[in-house]
Amino acid sequence: MATHTQSAHVIQPIQANRHAAPFSLVTMADSVRSQSRQVNPLQALALLVTFALLAGVAGLLAAGLVLPLAAGTSAVTEGTVQMFDELPDELEPKPLSQQSILLDRNGKKLTNFYLQNRVVVPLDRVSLPMQNAVIAIEDKRFFAHGGVDMKRTASAAFINSVTDKTQGGSTLTQQYVKNVLIEQAVRDEDKLAEDAARIDTIDRKLREAKLAVSLEQKMSKLEILEGYLNIAQFGASVYGVESASQFYFNKPASKLVPVEAALIAGITKAPNTFDPTRKENLRFSTARRNIVLDQMYQQGYITKAEHGTARKTKVEDTLSVNPAKNSCEAAGNAGYFCDYVTKVIESDPVFGKTKEERTDLLMRGGLVIHTTLDSKMQKAANAELRTTLPAKDPTGIATALVSVKPGSGHILAMAQNRKFVANGEKAKKGQTTINYSTDQAHGGSQGFSSGSTYKAFVLAEWLRSGRALTTKVDATGQERTGDDFTARCTGKFVGVYNPGNSDGVGSGQKTVLEATANSINTAYVSMLSQLDLCDVADTAEQIGFRPSSSAEDGVPFIGPSMVLGPQNTSPLAMASAYATFASGGTYCDPVAITKITGPDGAELDLPKANCRAAINAATANGVTYALGKVLTDGGAKSSQLAGGRVAAGKTGTSQSNKHTWFVGYTPQLATSVWIGHPDRDVPMQNITMNGRSYSRVYGSTLAAPTWKRYMDRALKKVSKKGFPDVSTKILEGKKGEIPRLWGSSVSDAEEALTKAGFSVTVRPGQVYSSAARGAVAYTYPAGTAPTGTMVTIYVSNGSPRPVQRPVPRPNTSDKKPESTPETTPDKNKDKNKDKGGSKKPKKSNKRG
Repeated sequence: MATHTQSAHVIQPIQANRHAAPFSLVTMADSVRSQSRQVNPLQALALLVTFALLAGVAGLLAAGLVLPLAAGTSAVTEGTVQMFDELPDELEPKPLSQQSILLDRNGKKLTNFYLQNRVVVPLDRVSLPMQNAVIAIEDKRFFAHGGVDMKRTASAAFINSVTDKTQGGSTLTQQYVKNVLIEQAVRDEDKLAEDAARIDTIDRKLREAKLAVSLEQKMSKLEILEGYLNIAQFGASVYGVESASQFYFNKPASKLVPVEAALIAGITKAPNTFDPTRKENLRFSTARRNIVLDQMYQQGYITKAEHGTARKTKVEDTLSVNPAKNSCEAAGNAGYFCDYVTKVIESDPVFGKTKEERTDLLMRGGLVIHTTLDSKMQKAANAELRTTLPAKDPTGIATALVSVKPGSGHILAMAQNRKFVANGEKAKKGQTTINYSTDQAHGGSQGFSSGSTYKAFVLAEWLRSGRALTTKVDATGQERTGDDFTARCTGKFVGVYNPGNSDGVGSGQKTVLEATANSINTAYVSMLSQLDLCDVADTAEQIGFRPSSSAEDGVPFIGPSMVLGPQNTSPLAMASAYATFASGGTYCDPVAITKITGPDGAELDLPKANCRAAINAATANGVTYALGKVLTDGGAKSSQLAGGRVAAGKTGTSQSNKHTWFVGYTPQLATSVWIGHPDRDVPMQNITMNGRSYSRVYGSTLAAPTWKRYMDRALKKVSKKGFPDVSTKILEGKKGEIPRLWGSSVSDAEEALTKAGFSVTVRPGQVYSSAARGAVAYTYPAGTAPTGTMVTIYVSNGSPRPVQRPVPRPNTSDKKPESTPETTPDKNKDKNKDKGGSKKPKKSNKRG
């Protein structure tokens, strides 16, 4: 308990009680002590019996307090002294259990957490009428006694013994002691101690009395009054005067007026019976309030006019009930973000050694938790997800969205189209306790396969290893074996891998930019075959890719199919990883909490963002340049942001269209959107969602448009900002001359190309050529190309292509022919070119 300085600016003076009698334990002790010479053992025994007959239980209490002061040589007196002396007299009030509060980034309240709804406040933040009301009804001689009021105890004992009425004799100090003992037993989960503090026995009353006397020697009256006002129960689930004032009147305790103070002060006698929020209790709470008002008037705390006006006021007219939020269900559309915050606190050792300690800190510690959440973005996220897919869509398909601020790790929005409920067993359709946005440890979800969004990490390793964006790779589908891939950390792969294209299509030679814009799987498999798969996994991890399942424990999947994202991850992990590209290469661990203060205002240690350079800026900017083409030239062109705002991103579609994604960013905001079935793999093929039929759902079908609508709203008042330019080296790479290899042996050609800095593949089968059979017919590409480019060797069959000369037809027209057969344009000329205009080689029907 804090010590108060006795000064006007800290403590408001209590209004004088004109009826208070100067009666105290010390006064009685002096009276008995002055006669001690005439008290013999028989008289002491008579005094004890008299108190017992007069007061019953309370009489023994009084005797136990008085007789030790009048002790003589009597064995009876010594026994009484011994009985009293054996009781404990040390009470150290511990910090009270009080509510913690969760705030968004602008200080807006999201919800509270508590086991007891209490906010501890100093006495100078409790109005004078409230202080007076409690003293008037509970202990009018509070400032006169020494912890136990002998006169009140005797009076109460007499009334209780000769009438049917029940009157309490405990002082405010004794009531404070009782509440402290109960509170500490509850905190310790000691049921026996809690029962002992509540049960109506002589032992309990004697213990309370002795502790009260002892406490008055250590604490001032004002400190005791403050302690009582903060610990007392003012309703079925309302503790402390501040929480009571906020609950019943939606105002701080410092603003309470007499009629409100009287109502609250009267509730403590029987919190359930006198609860004014229940209609059936109104007549009881009104009568109890009026009794308090009467006492306040009789003791001079209010005037006759104030008394009359207050009694005429209807209780219901004074109420402005404001139920305190508790738990993440009360956080509304921020429920899943709230749940994530609680999981961080409960799991991070920075908040305590054990989970029990950390949970206790959250639920009882009186914390003020400042978070990163932007409530406006959160509102937009919830609205757009539900626009895409209602929570109760018959398909059971769900959506989730996470936004992260690049360069900081701050989570600005975390939403899904379900409603958060704390108890999953009671969840109805469209509700869940599982947070799809994060991993199993922080929300229960095992994650979802990332699909082609993983290609961004392959691209990052491609550029990091010195390759370029304009390098051409073979996009033609082909069966690949373990020998086509390198993985220094796993060894060779077995089996064959023959992927097709889902999001994109393509064949022949494609630049990496084209392969990225159109999400060509076969081209990216070709890229992966030129990299070390372990390096790709390492780079992905550095950038921020994280598996979601606790069983995987961060172990990355490594294999040829990794390029298509089969490993489960979360929207939070993907948004954080793509934020690395947006920030120019800096990865930050996700952060939801910016500051936590305790009841004393001191700041607690927090988990750190640990921002660090994951990749260099040139590589990050190169990835951004390529991902920008997805929105300008590729499959997500219709999802460009409003007003020409620059953005970059990547679609993702897992196998059989079971999960779809769009992860994109601007320099100021990175956002991931996931759509799929949360409980099982459901192919989104020939499916009707939100009343609309789809043959196949891709990342560009729903996820990308949802991302666009949300980003347009989230960034509406944010200034436009461009990305850094891509470097020439990243874009074009180092150019090299491809050797002329016609007629060379394949092995010599492979050696020459590798020495020149190019990757090499040999086209299966043979083509027509005048070169010797089995020798090099030609390569593609030819001339100059960025080093690292995949050069394909075509092998000669030793026979030039037969020339088929056109057969002239007789001219049956009187008109002069427009052209001769020799000058007739070759209508099939352009059919052997790919979309980029490069000439395609003739295909052989044979397989090598």
